[in-house]
Amino acid sequence: MPEGPEIRKAADAVEKALKDREVLDISFAFETLEGYEDILTGATVTGVDTKGKAMLTRFDNGYTIYSHNQLYGKWMIRNAYNYPKTNRQLRLAIHNEKKSALLYSASDIEVLRDEEVPDHPFIRKVGPDILSETVTKEQLRERYTSRRFFRRRWTTLLLDQSFVAGIGNYLRSEILFLAGIHPSLRPTDSTPQQIEKAAEATITLMEQSYRYKGITVDPDIAERLKAEGKTRNQYRHWVFRRSFQPCHICRTKIEKIEAGNRRLYYCPTCQAL
Repeated sequence: MPEGPEIRKAADAVEKALKDREVLDISFAFETLEGYEDILTGATVTGVDTKGKAMLTRFDNGYTIYSHNQLYGKWMIRNAYNYPKTNRQLRLAIHNEKKSALLYSASDIEVLRDEEVPDHPFIRKVGPDILSETVTKEQLRERYTSRRFFRRRWTTLLLDQSFVAGIGNYLRSEILFLAGIHPSLRPTDSTPQQIEKAAEATITLMEQSYRYKGITVDPDIAERLKAEGKTRNQYRHWVFRRSFQPCHICRTKIEKIEAGNRRLYYCPTCQAL
């Protein structure tokens, strides 16, 4: 499933194709939304925001399209009406005089009045979005130690979108590694230094993954390994998907476990209990 950085990248592409341009044609695959086609045709896209893994395409007539890629959704940007050859199902198409923004395979699409957006069930409960909002280390540190969250295990907490928006499975493993936190711990079990490092790593890794197309390891290490002929999967992350490979810091073999029915990777030395 794409995580926050990948959704923000997709939003950037959609915004670049659509912003400040009049919609000449728009179509929805779902009958319940077809009535909005006439309402949105002729409107101008004013911007594309993200809230975690959700995308908000805003129009100048007071409407917003809410979409969530879920597991299989994918946006494609093409020259106007130039559809790609694909077996995916087209769910939403927005066309202007130059570009078409096409959303395939997603099933979670709604049209809302702007004033309804804050009360949407997902938007209402989701936590801060580091890539679309100003979020500080101090705010995250307070959030980690708040009564609402501090007794929950890190491995569950980091995947909870009401905690911090956009963190998924690979970012979970990477944040815990940089913070030196063992997967069995909770914020209440962690030292102040670990809490501080977790807050910093959450912001740093989210921004780095967005900037470097999913690479979370130190960029210098990535460049060195790439020059040595390593594959992208071998140089992309600190620990994620690197079971039995040596830790980039201490050379201990990375271990893989199940946490919350999803795979998690960690270094037993750098993240000692």
